[in-house]
Amino acid sequence: MTLEAKSFDSPEETRPFREKGQMEVVHLNGDAVGRGTFEPGWRWSEHVKPIAGTETCHVRHLGYVESGRMKFVMGDGSEVELGPGEVFDVPPDHDAWTVGEEPCVLIDFGGVGGYAQPR
Repeated sequence: MTLEAKSFDSPEETRPFREKGQMEVVHLNGDAVGRGTFEPGWRWSEHVKPIAGTETCHVRHLGYVESGRMKFVMGDGSEVELGPGEVFDVPPDHDAWTVGEEPCVLIDFGGVGGYAQPR
């Protein structure tokens, strides 16, 4: 490992969703970190499912909400709604959507490596 620092102002990848947002990705020592911007009306099952080709999101998300709100609903029915300043650990097998009229911006340190990419 080496000392690394990068900025989302110059992401190495930008992964657009079908519409209503994108994930900017930087790589640090082989790990991907993402900044997602999810516009009002964004929903995983509508805007990323066609890219992923899976029924639910199969990625673990470990992150921090900068602004806006997002709701996650697990396959077992458990759910959480998150807002600014909250940290989260969401396991695979979920749907998610932006809540309200403000974009949700979050930083994801989890499974960004394969997020919003074809399986």
